[in-house]
Amino acid sequence: MIGLIIFGVMLIGAAYKAFAARKAKKAAGTPAPAAQSAATAAAKAEEKARQAAAVVALGFVAEEDLDTENARPVPPERTAAVAAVTAGDWEAGAAYLEAAGKDWEERWQRVRALAEAAAEDDAWLLAWRSARPSDPSAALVNADAGVAVAWNVRGSQSGSRTTQEQFRVFHELLLKAQEYAHEAQRLADPADPVPYMAEQPIAQGLGYPHEQYRELWAQIVARDPKVLVAHTSALQYWCEKWRGSHELALAFARESAASGEPGELLSLVPLTAYIEQEMKDPGLKPETFFKEPDVVAAVDAALADLAAADPADSRTGRLRHVLAWLLFWQDRDAEAVEQFRHIDGYIGAVPWYYSGSPKGRYLHARNWSVRVTTPGL
Repeated sequence: MIGLIIFGVMLIGAAYKAFAARKAKKAAGTPAPAAQSAATAAAKAEEKARQAAAVVALGFVAEEDLDTENARPVPPERTAAVAAVTAGDWEAGAAYLEAAGKDWEERWQRVRALAEAAAEDDAWLLAWRSARPSDPSAALVNADAGVAVAWNVRGSQSGSRTTQEQFRVFHELLLKAQEYAHEAQRLADPADPVPYMAEQPIAQGLGYPHEQYRELWAQIVARDPKVLVAHTSALQYWCEKWRGSHELALAFARESAASGEPGELLSLVPLTAYIEQEMKDPGLKPETFFKEPDVVAAVDAALADLAAADPADSRTGRLRHVLAWLLFWQDRDAEAVEQFRHIDGYIGAVPWYYSGSPKGRYLHARNWSVRVTTPGL
């Protein structure tokens, strides 16, 4: 009988320790109570700094060196192309896009890089369009630059923090970008889905009715049904925060994932849908919602998808960022650390930039997982 009592006490103790650890995971990084003494706060800050230094000593990137703009190292050819067009050499930009061939994902990424440069200074783009008025690539960059300018005016704040004047100008600029996108579609190679992908953020911002968006989506998938960035962009439209709902977003996401073969990374779409839902619904808590069976199953499917992918596929980084976050909340810390080792240093990605403090969110999750899986840390 005494043995049973002792065993019961041990079980209760273990359960309490597990509960305390989960509570600490939830609470870590939150502001200290106002009544907390300065000495206690200083001691906690010192311990946090010690632990952070210990994580860095294991080879992880220090806070000050984290890149919050990019999800992965920027390819040197992209840096060279942007520098060239900024200096006025539009022909370098044209060659850069042509080199992407029919890799539509890569073509889109290159268009976006040039469009962002043109949104700051479009003199080189105007020269390109003047020299080659029927060039489909120039028209495509022009359309996406129009989108970038519109979004720069709107800003990244929520709708409640965006002024009516910002919305008015944003709408006007998107209507002009829509004209540019339709021009790019008329000039494009009939097999190229990218000019239709350029219309996706326009549809999102202007609020296309669902049937109109489905028609746009049909144009994209008829040309290539597996372009990952097209799927994740469509998911944004179907999210509750834009033009849909949690139910519509998840239905679309599951359909996307089901359409992919192992290694095509479309498993990213449902994971992103779950993150969007947790962020939008105040009744959901990550420490419980992300452990629900459907989410765990989606994470397992994504890990299998990732294992089947080409390690050199640049898109794997997008999936690894999301997996690291969800594995952290599922208390699968060793698996999370594996993802952190791949992505460490570059945090310009979902879910980190969804936080007011991307570095804080990233470091909390990464350092926690590293500490839990490193004896003596």
